[in-house]
Amino acid sequence: MLNKICDLLEKTGNIRRSSYLWNAINAMLSALQSPVILMVMTRTNGVYDAGVFSIAFAVASLMLYVGLYGLRRFQASDIHEKYSFQEYQAMRFVTCGAMIVASGAYCVYGIGFKGYGPEKAAVVLLMCMLKLVQAYTDVIHGNMQQKDRLDVATKCSSIRYVLEVLGLIAALAVTHNLLLSSIVCVAVSVIGMMLTTVNAGRRYCTSYRPSISRGKFRTLLIDGFPIFISLFLNMYISNAPKYAIDAYLTEEIQAVYNIIFMPAFMVMLIANFIFNPILTSYAELWLSGTREAFRELNRRIRQQLLLVLGLTVLGLAVAWTIGIPILSWIFGVDLHAYRTELCIVMIGGGALAYATFFSTVVTIIREQNFLLVCYGIAALAAFVLSGILVRNHGILGAATLYAVIMTILAVLLAVLTFKKLSDARRNLQNA
Repeated sequence: MLNKICDLLEKTGNIRRSSYLWNAINAMLSALQSPVILMVMTRTNGVYDAGVFSIAFAVASLMLYVGLYGLRRFQASDIHEKYSFQEYQAMRFVTCGAMIVASGAYCVYGIGFKGYGPEKAAVVLLMCMLKLVQAYTDVIHGNMQQKDRLDVATKCSSIRYVLEVLGLIAALAVTHNLLLSSIVCVAVSVIGMMLTTVNAGRRYCTSYRPSISRGKFRTLLIDGFPIFISLFLNMYISNAPKYAIDAYLTEEIQAVYNIIFMPAFMVMLIANFIFNPILTSYAELWLSGTREAFRELNRRIRQQLLLVLGLTVLGLAVAWTIGIPILSWIFGVDLHAYRTELCIVMIGGGALAYATFFSTVVTIIREQNFLLVCYGIAALAAFVLSGILVRNHGILGAATLYAVIMTILAVLLAVLTFKKLSDARRNLQNA
């Protein structure tokens, strides 16, 4: 049976076309995961539990980046295999361990200093364990992508996303208990991981046994650290309004903010699924070092920037015209007082999509150390502004905070990216 599952996952008439298609499906399922659960939860358990789930999912998404350590893009673009899969996996075991410790520490902090009850803390921890599954499978998917089988990796992720959502929804429908439903969701995710990712991954790696020398571990730790900090800070500033709402406002407001945040998040994810399949090709163009390849790289970058702009404008138009009625109907919550907040958040979503793309380009050209400055400035702005805006202006302040910090980040990364590309063009002309 396990071999038949592998055969089905690998079956395709065109690997490249299948990679784009399944990467798009995977991104959409990832984007829809939280909205679908929220939609069901507001009807089965009410807005309060929806707010608890929202902050738990936001915290888990932050902890995920501790487990990932920012190495997926590095691994996928490591076309000369500076590090082996066993070395990437050994590193992932260490970072997943750190993720478990960090998640537990946050829950203790929540109980001690933020007034979390035992059930809320347990839901947060379970959502972190759900993301732990994603953190581990990512290293196997990175190996598949290195072997030009992104289609297999995204099929595995897509199946697991569907199983997680169906498991949680079914448990909510039967028990109306968020804690028990979260336990079921994690269990289903682990089973899905074993049947798909771990099973299929055997065909692409020589062994699952981790192996890494002290020297290689140190260099991989150093290579990945700037990307890790950048992506961790990226997730922090993306969710800074949610953390501020958790500190100053109510669970009900948390649920409302997460509902109006969904369309903006989907703009970023839709743009991101377009970025993922191009990592290897962009890296090949950059490493070729020829003027023709550099011109082609610049042409593709301009195309992606126009695409993100188009997605953002389209999303903003939909949000202003029919966004609120649709969201109110889908989630069963009256949102008619929040049209302005929705549009502000959509602008921030477009800025985040730009920031994500620019950080991807900077990683490919191996200038990731400079990401720390950009993300550090944006994170500092989020830390300083979050309390002021959210405490004084409520959900409007949260929406404004998101748009402001995303715009700051996008501008900083754009300046960095174009400067580095300009320097590279100048070096080619002088060669």
